[in-house]
Amino acid sequence: MSAVYAERAPTREDFAAMLDESYGKNDAFEGTVVRGTIVGIEKDVAVVDIGLKTEGRVPLKEFTSQGREASPNIGDIVEVYLERVENALGEAVISRDKARREESWVKLEKAFEKQEKVEGVIFNQVKGGFTVDLDGAVAFLPRSQVDIRPVRDVSPLMGVPQPFQILKMDRRRGNIVVSRRTVLEESRAEQRHEIVANLEEGQVIDGTVKNITDYGAFVDLGGIDGLLHVTDIAWRRVNHPTEVLTIGQTVRVKIIKINHETHRISLGMKQLLDDPWQGIEAKYPINAKLSGRVTNITDYGAFVELEPGIEGLIHVSEMSWTKKNVHPGKIVATSQEVEVQVLEVDPIKRRISLGLKQTLANPWESFAERYPVGSVVEGEVKNKTEFGLFIGLDGDVDGMVHLSDLDWNRPGEQAIEDFKKGDIVRAQVLDVDVEKERISLGIKQMAGDALVTKPGEDAAPGDSLRKGQVVTCEIIEVKEGGVEVKIAGSDLTTFVKRAELARDRNDQRPDRFAVGEKVDARITLLDRKARKIAVSVKALEMAEEKEAIAQFGSADSGASLGDILGAALKKQRDAQS
Repeated sequence: MSAVYAERAPTREDFAAMLDESYGKNDAFEGTVVRGTIVGIEKDVAVVDIGLKTEGRVPLKEFTSQGREASPNIGDIVEVYLERVENALGEAVISRDKARREESWVKLEKAFEKQEKVEGVIFNQVKGGFTVDLDGAVAFLPRSQVDIRPVRDVSPLMGVPQPFQILKMDRRRGNIVVSRRTVLEESRAEQRHEIVANLEEGQVIDGTVKNITDYGAFVDLGGIDGLLHVTDIAWRRVNHPTEVLTIGQTVRVKIIKINHETHRISLGMKQLLDDPWQGIEAKYPINAKLSGRVTNITDYGAFVELEPGIEGLIHVSEMSWTKKNVHPGKIVATSQEVEVQVLEVDPIKRRISLGLKQTLANPWESFAERYPVGSVVEGEVKNKTEFGLFIGLDGDVDGMVHLSDLDWNRPGEQAIEDFKKGDIVRAQVLDVDVEKERISLGIKQMAGDALVTKPGEDAAPGDSLRKGQVVTCEIIEVKEGGVEVKIAGSDLTTFVKRAELARDRNDQRPDRFAVGEKVDARITLLDRKARKIAVSVKALEMAEEKEAIAQFGSADSGASLGDILGAALKKQRDAQS
Protein backbone atom coordinates (compact mmCIF):
# COMPACT_ATOMS: atom_id res chain seq x y z
CA MET A 1 0.00 0.00 0.00
CA SER A 2 1.34 3.43 -0.87
CA ALA A 3 2.30 6.10 1.70
CA VAL A 4 -0.74 8.16 0.73
CA TYR A 5 -3.04 5.32 1.72
CA ALA A 6 -1.07 4.76 5.00
CA GLU A 7 -1.73 8.27 6.29
CA ARG A 8 -5.50 7.83 6.21
CA ALA A 9 -8.06 5.08 6.03
CA PRO A 10 -8.77 3.91 2.44
CA THR A 11 -12.05 4.99 1.00
CA ARG A 12 -14.30 3.32 -1.60
CA GLU A 13 -12.73 5.50 -4.27
CA ASP A 14 -9.26 4.31 -3.23
CA PHE A 15 -10.28 0.66 -3.63
CA ALA A 16 -11.76 1.46 -7.05
CA ALA A 17 -8.50 3.15 -8.10
CA MET A 18 -6.43 0.20 -6.90
CA LEU A 19 -8.74 -2.23 -8.76
CA ASP A 20 -8.42 -0.23 -11.97
CA GLU A 21 -4.67 -0.12 -11.54
CA SER A 22 -4.55 -3.90 -11.06
CA TYR A 23 -6.75 -4.66 -14.09
CA GLY A 24 -4.86 -2.16 -16.23
CA LYS A 25 -1.64 -4.07 -15.57
CA ASN A 26 -3.33 -7.39 -16.43
CA ASP A 27 -4.72 -5.94 -19.67
CA ALA A 28 -1.16 -5.24 -20.79
CA PHE A 29 -0.50 -9.04 -21.04
CA GLU A 30 -3.35 -9.70 -23.45
CA GLY A 31 -2.15 -10.76 -26.93
CA THR A 32 1.18 -12.06 -25.58
CA VAL A 33 2.73 -15.37 -24.60
CA VAL A 34 2.92 -15.87 -20.82
CA ARG A 35 4.20 -18.65 -18.60
CA GLY A 36 1.80 -20.66 -16.46
CA THR A 37 1.75 -23.68 -14.19
CA ILE A 38 -0.49 -26.68 -14.66
CA VAL A 39 -2.42 -26.88 -11.38
CA GLY A 40 -4.92 -29.52 -12.37
CA ILE A 41 -6.10 -31.92 -15.06
CA GLU A 42 -9.81 -32.42 -15.51
CA LYS A 43 -10.96 -34.95 -18.09
CA ASP A 44 -9.75 -33.52 -21.43
CA VAL A 45 -8.48 -30.13 -20.19
CA ALA A 46 -5.56 -28.84 -18.20
CA VAL A 47 -6.05 -26.02 -15.64
CA VAL A 48 -3.24 -23.47 -15.97
CA ASP A 49 -2.47 -20.74 -13.43
CA ILE A 50 -0.95 -17.80 -15.30
CA GLY A 51 -0.19 -15.77 -12.13
CA LEU A 52 -2.72 -12.98 -12.72
CA LYS A 53 -5.01 -14.07 -9.89
CA THR A 54 -6.86 -16.11 -12.50
CA GLU A 55 -6.68 -19.48 -14.17
CA GLY A 56 -7.40 -20.71 -17.63
CA ARG A 57 -8.27 -24.00 -19.27
CA VAL A 58 -6.42 -25.57 -22.20
CA PRO A 59 -7.69 -28.70 -24.03
CA LEU A 60 -5.24 -31.56 -23.65
CA LYS A 61 -5.16 -32.03 -27.47
CA GLU A 62 -3.37 -28.68 -27.76
CA PHE A 63 -0.42 -30.19 -25.98
CA THR A 64 -0.18 -32.72 -28.83
CA SER A 65 1.95 -31.91 -31.85
CA GLN A 66 2.51 -33.87 -35.03
CA GLY A 67 4.54 -36.94 -34.15
CA ARG A 68 4.35 -36.30 -30.38
CA GLU A 69 1.85 -37.62 -27.84
CA ALA A 70 0.23 -35.37 -25.17
CA SER A 71 1.65 -35.89 -21.67
CA PRO A 72 1.09 -32.78 -19.50
CA ASN A 73 1.53 -33.23 -15.74
CA ILE A 74 0.53 -31.14 -12.74
CA GLY A 75 3.31 -28.76 -11.90
CA ASP A 76 4.62 -28.48 -15.46
CA ILE A 77 5.56 -24.97 -16.54
CA VAL A 78 4.03 -24.22 -19.94
CA GLU A 79 3.79 -21.25 -22.23
CA VAL A 80 0.33 -20.17 -23.35
CA TYR A 81 -1.07 -17.35 -25.44
CA LEU A 82 -3.26 -14.96 -23.37
CA GLU A 83 -6.16 -13.86 -25.49
CA ARG A 84 -8.20 -12.25 -22.67
CA VAL A 85 -7.63 -11.86 -18.96
CA GLU A 86 -11.18 -12.81 -17.93
CA ASN A 87 -14.23 -14.12 -19.70
CA ALA A 88 -17.83 -14.33 -18.52
CA LEU A 89 -16.88 -17.17 -16.19
CA GLY A 90 -14.09 -15.16 -14.64
CA GLU A 91 -11.43 -17.34 -16.28
CA ALA A 92 -8.51 -16.37 -18.47
CA VAL A 93 -8.87 -17.27 -22.18
CA ILE A 94 -5.60 -18.98 -23.08
CA SER A 95 -4.30 -21.18 -25.92
CA ARG A 96 -1.35 -23.55 -26.07
CA ASP A 97 -1.56 -23.84 -29.92
CA LYS A 98 -1.27 -20.11 -30.45
CA ALA A 99 1.60 -19.92 -27.99
CA ARG A 100 3.46 -22.63 -29.82
CA ARG A 101 2.72 -20.92 -33.15
CA GLU A 102 4.06 -17.58 -31.93
CA GLU A 103 7.08 -19.25 -30.45
CA SER A 104 7.73 -21.22 -33.64
CA TRP A 105 7.53 -18.15 -35.90
CA VAL A 106 10.17 -16.39 -33.82
CA LYS A 107 12.49 -19.41 -34.04
CA LEU A 108 11.77 -19.99 -37.75
CA GLU A 109 12.53 -16.38 -38.66
CA LYS A 110 15.90 -16.65 -36.97
CA ALA A 111 16.59 -19.97 -38.75
CA PHE A 112 15.54 -18.45 -42.08
CA GLU A 113 17.90 -15.50 -41.62
CA LYS A 114 20.81 -17.81 -40.79
CA GLN A 115 19.83 -20.36 -43.53
CA GLU A 116 19.64 -23.07 -40.89
CA LYS A 117 17.66 -26.27 -41.20
CA VAL A 118 14.50 -26.75 -39.15
CA GLU A 119 12.75 -29.91 -38.02
CA GLY A 120 9.24 -30.70 -39.06
CA VAL A 121 6.69 -33.43 -39.72
CA ILE A 122 4.72 -34.02 -42.92
CA PHE A 123 1.14 -34.56 -41.76
CA ASN A 124 -1.20 -33.95 -44.67
CA GLN A 125 -1.43 -33.92 -48.47
CA VAL A 126 -2.85 -30.88 -50.27
CA LYS A 127 -3.07 -29.71 -53.86
CA GLY A 128 0.41 -29.43 -55.34
CA GLY A 129 2.22 -30.77 -52.31
CA PHE A 130 2.04 -31.41 -48.56
CA THR A 131 1.66 -29.58 -45.21
CA VAL A 132 4.42 -29.72 -42.65
CA ASP A 133 4.15 -28.99 -38.93
CA LEU A 134 7.17 -26.95 -37.81
CA ASP A 135 6.50 -27.25 -34.06
CA GLY A 136 3.26 -25.32 -34.24
CA ALA A 137 3.69 -23.37 -37.49
CA VAL A 138 2.26 -24.94 -40.64
CA ALA A 139 4.40 -24.82 -43.79
CA PHE A 140 3.83 -25.86 -47.41
CA LEU A 141 6.08 -28.50 -49.02
CA PRO A 142 5.76 -28.46 -52.87
CA ARG A 143 5.74 -31.90 -54.47
CA SER A 144 8.88 -31.03 -56.48
CA GLN A 145 10.76 -30.35 -53.23
CA VAL A 146 10.06 -33.68 -51.57
CA ASP A 147 13.05 -35.59 -52.95
CA ILE A 148 15.87 -35.40 -55.49
CA ARG A 149 13.97 -37.79 -57.75
CA PRO A 150 10.17 -37.98 -58.11
CA VAL A 151 8.60 -39.98 -55.29
CA ARG A 152 5.51 -42.02 -56.08
CA ASP A 153 4.61 -42.99 -52.50
CA VAL A 154 5.15 -40.37 -49.77
CA SER A 155 3.39 -42.32 -47.00
CA PRO A 156 6.68 -43.65 -45.50
CA LEU A 157 7.78 -40.04 -45.00
CA MET A 158 4.61 -38.83 -43.27
CA GLY A 159 4.55 -38.47 -39.45
CA VAL A 160 8.34 -38.79 -39.25
CA PRO A 161 10.34 -35.85 -37.83
CA GLN A 162 12.96 -34.80 -40.40
CA PRO A 163 14.96 -31.73 -41.41
CA PHE A 164 13.72 -29.12 -43.89
CA GLN A 165 15.12 -25.95 -45.42
CA ILE A 166 12.95 -22.80 -45.40
CA LEU A 167 12.79 -21.39 -48.93
CA LYS A 168 10.37 -18.52 -48.30
CA MET A 169 8.28 -17.13 -45.42
CA ASP A 170 5.82 -14.24 -45.02
CA ARG A 171 4.59 -13.72 -41.44
CA ARG A 172 2.02 -11.15 -42.42
CA ARG A 173 0.31 -13.64 -44.72
CA GLY A 174 1.23 -16.63 -42.59
CA ASN A 175 3.01 -18.38 -45.51
CA ILE A 176 6.02 -20.67 -45.15
CA VAL A 177 7.50 -22.76 -48.00
CA VAL A 178 10.02 -25.48 -47.15
CA SER A 179 12.13 -28.01 -49.05
CA ARG A 180 13.28 -31.48 -48.15
CA ARG A 181 15.10 -31.87 -51.49
CA THR A 182 17.56 -29.05 -50.70
CA VAL A 183 18.59 -30.81 -47.51
CA LEU A 184 19.10 -34.10 -49.35
CA GLU A 185 21.12 -32.45 -52.12
CA GLU A 186 23.35 -30.73 -49.60
CA SER A 187 23.84 -33.95 -47.71
CA ARG A 188 24.48 -35.81 -50.91
CA ALA A 189 26.96 -33.19 -52.09
CA GLU A 190 28.88 -33.49 -48.84
CA GLN A 191 28.85 -37.25 -49.17
CA ARG A 192 29.94 -37.10 -52.82
CA HIS A 193 32.71 -34.67 -51.98
CA GLU A 194 34.01 -37.01 -49.30
CA ILE A 195 33.84 -40.04 -51.62
CA VAL A 196 35.46 -38.21 -54.55
CA ALA A 197 38.25 -37.02 -52.29
CA ASN A 198 39.14 -40.67 -51.64
CA LEU A 199 39.22 -41.61 -55.35
CA GLU A 200 42.10 -41.17 -57.79
CA GLU A 201 42.44 -41.29 -61.57
CA GLY A 202 43.82 -44.65 -62.64
CA GLN A 203 42.35 -46.40 -59.61
CA VAL A 204 40.67 -49.76 -60.21
CA ILE A 205 37.46 -50.26 -58.25
CA ASP A 206 34.40 -52.52 -58.17
CA GLY A 207 30.98 -51.02 -58.79
CA THR A 208 27.37 -51.96 -59.45
CA VAL A 209 25.54 -51.14 -62.69
CA LYS A 210 22.78 -48.79 -61.55
CA ASN A 211 21.28 -47.60 -64.82
CA ILE A 212 21.76 -48.22 -68.55
CA THR A 213 21.23 -45.69 -71.36
CA ASP A 214 21.90 -45.66 -75.11
CA TYR A 215 25.24 -43.94 -74.58
CA GLY A 216 26.55 -45.95 -71.62
CA ALA A 217 25.91 -47.14 -68.08
CA PHE A 218 25.96 -45.48 -64.65
CA VAL A 219 27.94 -47.44 -62.10
CA ASP A 220 27.47 -46.96 -58.34
CA LEU A 221 30.89 -46.69 -56.70
CA GLY A 222 29.53 -46.73 -53.17
CA GLY A 223 27.52 -43.52 -52.85
CA ILE A 224 28.52 -41.80 -56.07
CA ASP A 225 27.84 -42.71 -59.70
CA GLY A 226 30.40 -42.85 -62.49
CA LEU A 227 29.66 -42.96 -66.23
CA LEU A 228 30.91 -45.92 -68.21
CA HIS A 229 30.62 -44.72 -71.81
CA VAL A 230 29.65 -47.27 -74.44
CA THR A 231 32.98 -46.76 -76.24
CA ASP A 232 34.88 -47.65 -73.06
CA ILE A 233 33.08 -50.91 -72.34
CA ALA A 234 35.14 -53.05 -74.73
CA TRP A 235 37.77 -52.66 -77.44
CA ARG A 236 35.35 -54.15 -79.95
CA ARG A 237 32.29 -52.28 -81.24
CA VAL A 238 29.39 -52.28 -78.77
CA ASN A 239 26.19 -51.04 -80.40
CA HIS A 240 24.29 -50.88 -77.09
CA PRO A 241 25.48 -51.35 -73.48
CA THR A 242 22.84 -54.04 -72.90
CA GLU A 243 24.90 -56.33 -75.17
CA VAL A 244 27.43 -56.58 -72.34
CA LEU A 245 25.88 -55.21 -69.13
CA THR A 246 22.78 -55.75 -67.01
CA ILE A 247 21.37 -53.65 -64.15
CA GLY A 248 22.64 -54.90 -60.80
CA GLN A 249 25.73 -56.50 -62.32
CA THR A 250 29.00 -56.04 -60.44
CA VAL A 251 31.76 -54.78 -62.72
CA ARG A 252 35.42 -53.95 -62.28
CA VAL A 253 36.25 -50.55 -63.74
CA LYS A 254 39.14 -48.14 -63.98
CA ILE A 255 38.73 -44.46 -63.14
CA ILE A 256 39.70 -42.57 -66.29
CA LYS A 257 38.94 -39.01 -65.23
CA ILE A 258 37.60 -37.13 -62.20
CA ASN A 259 36.12 -33.63 -62.33
CA HIS A 260 36.39 -32.41 -58.73
CA GLU A 261 34.22 -29.37 -59.44
CA THR A 262 31.22 -31.20 -60.90
CA HIS A 263 31.99 -34.55 -59.18
CA ARG A 264 31.69 -36.29 -62.55
CA ILE A 265 33.63 -39.51 -62.89
CA SER A 266 34.46 -41.23 -66.18
CA LEU A 267 35.00 -44.99 -66.04
CA GLY A 268 36.38 -47.62 -68.38
CA MET A 269 36.34 -51.41 -68.61
CA LYS A 270 38.36 -51.96 -71.76
CA GLN A 271 41.31 -50.13 -70.17
CA LEU A 272 41.77 -53.17 -67.92
CA LEU A 273 42.39 -55.38 -70.98
CA ASP A 274 45.35 -55.52 -73.36
CA ASP A 275 45.17 -52.97 -76.17
CA PRO A 276 44.74 -54.96 -79.42
CA TRP A 277 46.10 -51.99 -81.41
CA GLN A 278 49.59 -52.50 -80.04
CA GLY A 279 51.84 -53.65 -82.91
CA ILE A 280 48.95 -53.39 -85.36
CA GLU A 281 51.16 -52.53 -88.36
CA ALA A 282 53.10 -55.76 -88.09
CA LYS A 283 49.92 -57.77 -87.61
CA TYR A 284 48.16 -56.27 -90.65
CA PRO A 285 50.71 -55.34 -93.35
CA ILE A 286 49.67 -53.35 -96.43
CA ASN A 287 48.12 -55.45 -99.25
CA ALA A 288 47.54 -58.39 -96.90
CA LYS A 289 44.31 -60.26 -97.67
CA LEU A 290 42.21 -61.60 -94.80
CA SER A 291 38.67 -62.40 -93.72
CA GLY A 292 36.40 -60.41 -91.44
CA ARG A 293 32.79 -59.94 -90.36
CA VAL A 294 30.67 -56.90 -91.33
CA THR A 295 29.57 -55.23 -88.08
CA ASN A 296 28.03 -51.97 -89.24
CA ILE A 297 26.93 -50.37 -92.50
CA THR A 298 26.76 -46.61 -93.11
CA ASP A 299 26.19 -44.33 -96.09
CA TYR A 300 29.94 -43.97 -96.58
CA GLY A 301 30.98 -47.61 -96.22
CA ALA A 302 31.00 -50.72 -94.05
CA PHE A 303 32.93 -51.61 -90.87
CA VAL A 304 34.55 -55.05 -90.76
CA GLU A 305 35.72 -56.72 -87.55
CA LEU A 306 39.08 -58.38 -88.15
CA GLU A 307 39.40 -59.56 -84.53
CA PRO A 308 37.77 -58.56 -81.22
CA GLY A 309 38.56 -54.88 -80.74
CA ILE A 310 39.95 -54.32 -84.25
CA GLU A 311 37.73 -52.95 -87.00
CA GLY A 312 38.54 -51.59 -90.43
CA LEU A 313 36.49 -49.48 -92.81
CA ILE A 314 35.71 -50.39 -96.39
CA HIS A 315 34.98 -47.02 -97.96
CA VAL A 316 32.15 -47.04 -100.48
CA SER A 317 34.67 -46.22 -103.24
CA GLU A 318 36.59 -49.43 -102.45
CA MET A 319 33.59 -51.79 -102.46
CA SER A 320 33.03 -52.46 -106.16
CA TRP A 321 34.86 -51.90 -109.43
CA THR A 322 31.70 -51.05 -111.31
CA LYS A 323 28.94 -50.08 -108.81
CA LYS A 324 29.89 -46.47 -108.16
CA ASN A 325 26.67 -44.91 -106.86
CA VAL A 326 25.20 -47.79 -104.88
CA HIS A 327 24.55 -47.83 -101.11
CA PRO A 328 26.96 -50.18 -99.29
CA GLY A 329 23.98 -52.07 -97.91
CA LYS A 330 23.25 -53.35 -101.43
CA ILE A 331 26.74 -54.83 -101.75
CA VAL A 332 27.31 -56.37 -98.28
CA ALA A 333 25.08 -57.29 -95.33
CA THR A 334 25.58 -57.07 -91.56
CA SER A 335 27.26 -60.20 -90.10
CA GLN A 336 28.41 -61.26 -93.56
CA GLU A 337 31.87 -62.81 -93.78
CA VAL A 338 33.94 -61.03 -96.43
CA GLU A 339 37.48 -61.17 -97.78
CA VAL A 340 39.26 -57.81 -97.74
CA GLN A 341 42.65 -56.32 -98.50
CA VAL A 342 44.53 -53.96 -96.19
CA LEU A 343 45.04 -50.60 -97.91
CA GLU A 344 46.29 -48.40 -95.05
CA VAL A 345 46.99 -48.68 -91.31
CA ASP A 346 47.12 -45.66 -88.98
CA PRO A 347 47.99 -46.82 -85.42
CA ILE A 348 47.81 -43.27 -84.02
CA LYS A 349 44.25 -42.61 -85.21
CA ARG A 350 43.42 -46.31 -84.78
CA ARG A 351 42.15 -46.65 -88.32
CA ILE A 352 42.49 -49.41 -90.88
CA SER A 353 41.38 -48.81 -94.47
CA LEU A 354 40.21 -51.93 -96.26
CA GLY A 355 39.32 -52.75 -99.83
CA LEU A 356 36.73 -55.25 -101.01
CA LYS A 357 37.08 -54.82 -104.77
CA GLN A 358 40.84 -55.44 -104.56
CA THR A 359 40.13 -59.10 -103.73
CA LEU A 360 38.21 -59.47 -107.00
CA ALA A 361 39.49 -59.45 -110.57
CA ASN A 362 39.74 -55.97 -112.09
CA PRO A 363 37.11 -56.07 -114.87
CA TRP A 364 39.01 -53.42 -116.84
CA GLU A 365 42.13 -55.60 -116.90
CA SER A 366 40.06 -58.65 -117.79
CA PHE A 367 38.39 -56.76 -120.62
CA ALA A 368 41.73 -55.53 -121.99
CA GLU A 369 43.00 -59.11 -122.07
CA ARG A 370 39.92 -60.48 -123.79
CA TYR A 371 39.33 -57.60 -126.19
CA PRO A 372 42.53 -55.94 -127.44
CA VAL A 373 42.37 -52.75 -129.50
CA GLY A 374 40.70 -53.48 -132.84
CA SER A 375 38.39 -56.18 -131.43
CA VAL A 376 34.68 -56.04 -132.20
CA VAL A 377 32.25 -56.07 -129.27
CA GLU A 378 28.49 -56.05 -128.91
CA GLY A 379 26.45 -54.40 -126.18
CA GLU A 380 23.34 -52.52 -125.15
CA VAL A 381 23.04 -48.73 -125.29
CA LYS A 382 22.90 -47.81 -121.59
CA ASN A 383 22.77 -44.06 -121.91
CA LYS A 384 22.84 -41.18 -124.41
CA THR A 385 24.68 -38.01 -123.46
CA GLU A 386 25.66 -34.78 -125.15
CA PHE A 387 29.08 -36.20 -125.96
CA GLY A 388 28.26 -39.77 -127.01
CA LEU A 389 26.82 -43.19 -126.19
CA PHE A 390 27.58 -45.51 -123.26
CA ILE A 391 27.53 -49.20 -124.18
CA GLY A 392 27.24 -52.01 -121.62
CA LEU A 393 29.95 -54.64 -122.14
CA ASP A 394 31.06 -57.98 -120.71
CA GLY A 395 32.27 -57.86 -117.11
CA ASP A 396 29.69 -55.25 -116.12
CA VAL A 397 31.80 -52.43 -117.57
CA ASP A 398 30.77 -49.62 -119.91
CA GLY A 399 32.44 -48.34 -123.04
CA MET A 400 31.89 -44.94 -124.62
CA VAL A 401 31.36 -44.09 -128.27
CA HIS A 402 32.25 -40.44 -128.80
CA LEU A 403 30.11 -38.36 -131.16
CA SER A 404 33.03 -38.18 -133.57
CA ASP A 405 33.12 -41.99 -133.80
CA LEU A 406 29.48 -42.52 -134.76
CA ASP A 407 29.54 -41.79 -138.51
CA TRP A 408 32.14 -40.99 -141.16
CA ASN A 409 30.05 -38.54 -143.12
CA ARG A 410 27.53 -36.97 -140.73
CA PRO A 411 28.07 -34.77 -137.69
CA GLY A 412 27.84 -36.71 -134.41
CA GLU A 413 24.90 -34.58 -133.25
CA GLN A 414 22.90 -35.92 -136.21
CA ALA A 415 24.19 -39.49 -136.11
CA ILE A 416 23.36 -39.99 -132.42
CA GLU A 417 19.66 -39.52 -133.20
CA ASP A 418 19.75 -42.92 -134.93
CA PHE A 419 20.26 -44.63 -131.57
CA LYS A 420 18.03 -45.08 -128.55
CA LYS A 421 18.47 -46.54 -125.09
CA GLY A 422 18.24 -50.33 -125.15
CA ASP A 423 19.52 -50.77 -128.73
CA ILE A 424 22.02 -53.58 -129.29
CA VAL A 425 24.98 -52.27 -131.30
CA ARG A 426 28.33 -53.51 -132.54
CA ALA A 427 31.44 -51.41 -132.09
CA GLN A 428 35.19 -51.58 -132.41
CA VAL A 429 37.54 -51.26 -129.42
CA LEU A 430 39.66 -48.14 -129.98
CA ASP A 431 41.41 -47.87 -126.59
CA VAL A 432 41.37 -49.36 -123.06
CA ASP A 433 42.75 -47.30 -120.14
CA VAL A 434 42.79 -49.64 -117.14
CA GLU A 435 44.05 -46.99 -114.70
CA LYS A 436 41.32 -44.47 -115.58
CA GLU A 437 38.77 -47.26 -116.11
CA ARG A 438 37.84 -46.06 -119.59
CA ILE A 439 37.03 -47.97 -122.76
CA SER A 440 36.78 -46.05 -126.04
CA LEU A 441 34.64 -47.57 -128.80
CA GLY A 442 33.84 -46.64 -132.38
CA ILE A 443 30.77 -47.49 -134.43
CA LYS A 444 31.74 -45.80 -137.68
CA GLN A 445 34.91 -47.92 -137.81
CA MET A 446 32.70 -50.96 -138.32
CA ALA A 447 31.84 -49.61 -141.82
CA GLY A 448 35.47 -48.91 -142.69
CA ASP A 449 37.00 -45.62 -143.81
CA ALA A 450 36.08 -44.64 -147.35
CA LEU A 451 39.45 -42.98 -147.74
CA VAL A 452 41.71 -45.59 -146.14
CA THR A 453 42.15 -49.28 -146.81
CA LYS A 454 43.35 -51.32 -143.84
CA PRO A 455 45.51 -54.45 -144.23
CA GLY A 456 43.43 -57.45 -145.16
CA GLU A 457 40.50 -55.33 -146.45
CA ASP A 458 39.34 -54.77 -150.02
CA ALA A 459 40.30 -51.48 -151.62
CA ALA A 460 38.40 -48.53 -150.25
CA PRO A 461 36.42 -46.34 -152.69
CA GLY A 462 38.74 -43.46 -151.92
CA ASP A 463 41.96 -45.33 -152.65
CA SER A 464 41.95 -44.34 -156.35
CA LEU A 465 41.38 -40.65 -155.66
CA ARG A 466 44.23 -38.13 -155.83
CA LYS A 467 44.67 -34.42 -155.57
CA GLY A 468 43.96 -32.62 -158.87
CA GLN A 469 41.78 -35.45 -160.13
CA VAL A 470 38.50 -34.54 -161.87
CA VAL A 471 35.49 -36.30 -160.37
CA THR A 472 31.79 -36.29 -161.05
CA CYS A 473 29.68 -35.10 -158.11
CA GLU A 474 25.97 -35.42 -157.46
CA ILE A 475 24.18 -32.50 -155.81
CA ILE A 476 22.50 -33.81 -152.63
CA GLU A 477 21.62 -30.50 -150.95
CA VAL A 478 21.57 -26.83 -151.94
CA LYS A 479 22.33 -24.23 -149.30
CA GLU A 480 22.77 -20.48 -149.30
CA GLY A 481 26.52 -20.74 -148.79
CA GLY A 482 27.11 -23.53 -151.29
CA VAL A 483 26.11 -27.09 -152.15
CA GLU A 484 26.61 -30.50 -150.54
CA VAL A 485 27.82 -33.09 -153.04
CA LYS A 486 28.51 -36.81 -153.15
CA ILE A 487 31.47 -38.09 -155.13
CA ALA A 488 30.34 -40.67 -157.67
CA GLY A 489 31.44 -44.23 -156.99
CA SER A 490 31.84 -43.72 -153.23
CA ASP A 491 30.04 -42.71 -150.03
CA LEU A 492 32.25 -39.65 -149.70
CA THR A 493 30.50 -36.34 -149.31
CA THR A 494 31.86 -32.83 -149.14
CA PHE A 495 30.66 -29.25 -149.17
CA VAL A 496 31.47 -26.91 -152.08
CA LYS A 497 31.45 -23.28 -151.02
CA ARG A 498 29.78 -20.56 -153.13
CA ALA A 499 33.16 -19.14 -154.23
CA GLU A 500 34.15 -22.57 -155.64
CA LEU A 501 31.02 -23.09 -157.76
CA ALA A 502 32.26 -21.18 -160.83
CA ARG A 503 35.14 -19.12 -162.22
CA ASP A 504 32.81 -16.32 -163.18
CA ARG A 505 31.55 -14.44 -160.10
CA ASN A 506 28.08 -14.04 -161.65
CA ASP A 507 27.77 -17.82 -161.88
CA GLN A 508 28.71 -18.47 -158.24
CA ARG A 509 25.05 -18.88 -157.29
CA PRO A 510 23.98 -22.10 -155.50
CA ASP A 511 20.47 -21.77 -156.90
CA ARG A 512 21.90 -22.57 -160.38
CA PHE A 513 22.09 -26.17 -159.21
CA ALA A 514 19.35 -28.64 -158.38
CA VAL A 515 19.35 -31.73 -156.15
CA GLY A 516 20.21 -34.79 -158.22
CA GLU A 517 22.08 -32.79 -160.82
CA LYS A 518 25.60 -33.96 -161.66
CA VAL A 519 28.54 -31.67 -162.09
CA ASP A 520 32.26 -32.18 -162.65
CA ALA A 521 34.77 -30.74 -160.17
CA ARG A 522 38.43 -30.96 -159.40
CA ILE A 523 39.86 -32.39 -156.10
CA THR A 524 41.74 -29.55 -154.41
CA LEU A 525 42.39 -31.21 -151.00
CA LEU A 526 42.87 -34.84 -150.03
CA ASP A 527 44.12 -35.59 -146.50
CA ARG A 528 43.59 -39.28 -145.77
CA LYS A 529 44.90 -39.03 -142.21
CA ALA A 530 42.62 -36.16 -141.29
CA ARG A 531 39.89 -37.59 -143.53
CA LYS A 532 39.39 -34.35 -145.45
CA ILE A 533 38.49 -33.97 -149.13
CA ALA A 534 37.54 -30.81 -151.00
CA VAL A 535 36.43 -30.30 -154.64
CA SER A 536 36.03 -27.15 -156.73
CA VAL A 537 34.14 -26.43 -159.96
CA LYS A 538 36.02 -23.16 -160.21
CA ALA A 539 39.39 -24.94 -160.07
CA LEU A 540 38.29 -27.30 -162.86
CA GLU A 541 37.17 -24.39 -165.09
CA MET A 542 40.42 -22.51 -164.51
CA ALA A 543 42.47 -25.61 -165.29
CA GLU A 544 40.55 -26.23 -168.48
CA GLU A 545 40.97 -22.60 -169.51
CA LYS A 546 44.70 -22.77 -168.89
CA GLU A 547 44.97 -25.98 -170.90
CA ALA A 548 42.95 -24.53 -173.81
CA ILE A 549 45.12 -21.45 -173.99
CA ALA A 550 48.19 -23.64 -174.03
CA GLN A 551 46.85 -25.64 -177.00
CA PHE A 552 45.10 -23.02 -179.08
CA GLY A 553 47.00 -19.85 -178.29
CA SER A 554 46.37 -16.91 -176.10
CA ALA A 555 43.81 -14.21 -176.39
CA ASP A 556 46.56 -11.91 -177.79
CA SER A 557 46.74 -13.90 -181.09
CA GLY A 558 43.40 -12.46 -182.13
CA ALA A 559 41.20 -15.37 -180.99
CA SER A 560 38.67 -14.66 -178.30
CA LEU A 561 38.47 -16.64 -175.06
CA GLY A 562 35.16 -18.04 -176.25
CA ASP A 563 36.77 -19.20 -179.50
CA ILE A 564 39.56 -20.88 -177.62
CA LEU A 565 37.22 -22.64 -175.24
CA GLY A 566 34.89 -23.56 -178.09
CA ALA A 567 37.73 -25.13 -180.02
CA ALA A 568 38.87 -27.02 -176.96
CA LEU A 569 35.43 -28.37 -176.29
CA LYS A 570 35.02 -29.42 -179.95
CA LYS A 571 38.32 -31.24 -179.81
CA GLN A 572 37.25 -32.97 -176.60
CA ARG A 573 33.93 -34.08 -178.15
CA ASP A 574 35.67 -35.36 -181.22
CA ALA A 575 38.02 -37.39 -179.09
CA GLN A 576 35.14 -38.90 -177.17
CA SER A 577 33.25 -39.81 -180.29
